[in-house]
Amino acid sequence: MAFSLFLTFRLPGDATLPEAEHAQFTAIVRATPGMRQTLLYTPAVARDPYLDDGAPPALAVEMVFDAIGPLEAALAPAGHLHAITGLPALAAAEATHQAMVRRAFPVADPVFRTPPGGQPCTYLVAYDGEADDRDAWLAHYVAHHPPIMARFPGIRQIEICTAFDCVSHLKLPRARCLQRNKVVFDSAAALDAALNSPTRHEMRADFRRFPPFRGSNTHFAMHTRTI
Repeated sequence: MAFSLFLTFRLPGDATLPEAEHAQFTAIVRATPGMRQTLLYTPAVARDPYLDDGAPPALAVEMVFDAIGPLEAALAPAGHLHAITGLPALAAAEATHQAMVRRAFPVADPVFRTPPGGQPCTYLVAYDGEADDRDAWLAHYVAHHPPIMARFPGIRQIEICTAFDCVSHLKLPRARCLQRNKVVFDSAAALDAALNSPTRHEMRADFRRFPPFRGSNTHFAMHTRTI
């Protein structure tokens, strides 16, 4: 089992993160003790025939840990990640953090073929709210949605993350998503092609069969870089 820590930042208006501060943020995150992998997400463009959830966050990051101890140590009162809250532009951002249990699902061809100079592209999805029956909702999602996702043309990764109670003293608001999921492709163009394939219609049909859920769900195309 692995754990993912999601940090999400929305900057005021059309502001962008200064290059120097972006480099500082990357350096802080990369140096986190006990972290196995960090994925940095920045806005991309892909057209979903069913949804338009507006502007994506300016920056998001997913930090992967193989054990809960190092994750909670990074979020402890004197933990490593408190350094990011001192960066001026990020201090002014609308920011959240959430730790989740990470589940990976198989795909037929996981080998990336990203064009030179390009980046893989992730469709980041979040269900912010609560189900009438949490276990029934999650059981339906995990049993039915990944097999459909795996039929997307060109899909390279599938991941579903579910909420759990993590001890955190990080001075950023906690997100309360019931679940997050992601599908990853070679490029934004590959994601766009998948979203406009027949598989997307299968996904929507299954969505209509979900058990009752009270809240919102968002979908954002994000360039993805491992740092």
